[in-house]
Amino acid sequence: MRISLSFILVVLLLTGCASQDIKRKDGSHSARAFSVANLVKSDVDIACELAQREALKSLRVLTEKLYKRNPQEYRKAGLESVEVASARLFDEVPKWPESHLAKLNWEDSFKLTFLEGYSGDRVYAFMSALTSMVMASYNHQSQFYVTDELSAQKLYNSARNIEVAVWKLSNAKLPSGARYLVSNTLEGEVPNLSFEREFGKLIADQDLLALLIEDRSNRAITRSIQGVASFVFLPI
Repeated sequence: MRISLSFILVVLLLTGCASQDIKRKDGSHSARAFSVANLVKSDVDIACELAQREALKSLRVLTEKLYKRNPQEYRKAGLESVEVASARLFDEVPKWPESHLAKLNWEDSFKLTFLEGYSGDRVYAFMSALTSMVMASYNHQSQFYVTDELSAQKLYNSARNIEVAVWKLSNAKLPSGARYLVSNTLEGEVPNLSFEREFGKLIADQDLLALLIEDRSNRAITRSIQGVASFVFLPI
């Protein structure tokens, strides 16, 4: 099979004209290894992959924070550390299409978190639901090409659902008055709004990508007024 000269020139051009590598605060690098697969990706496809990567980073940070504030939860599962407990969830990401989490009923899992009689790991129930719901907004994909099309409505709905889940996490209490899960600072403690900031970043990333997809697809998002206290989710 002959390869056209124009194809070779495009490959050489893309290989030789990579932008300067940037080292991030966490030690990672911005440079992306060249792949022929990138030739069938648009700028929006690459933006989708980057947005998903940032969303997963935020989800892992939130999982670790919740386990640190609620160590009794991973101990229920017989796990010995925050790192091991977090890995139980995020080791599923590389094999996502085959993972049981890709088929999870995330609405039921959210509600299980705040069921009084539930004896399992509430952090896992909450964060697996959140991760599954976010991945559903990306059609459970991690690679995107020009033939793929994400739904701006799903991404928008996921951002609103995160707001509902965050409100419930921050306000739901057991009959004893104790919170189901400790997140932001308890009354009388030094203010710590790190959860609020990380959730805000996740919501903003989903909303921004929704606007980008809306602009590309010329399909307007139906914007809904949703009562966060109702604990009712928009469809994904």
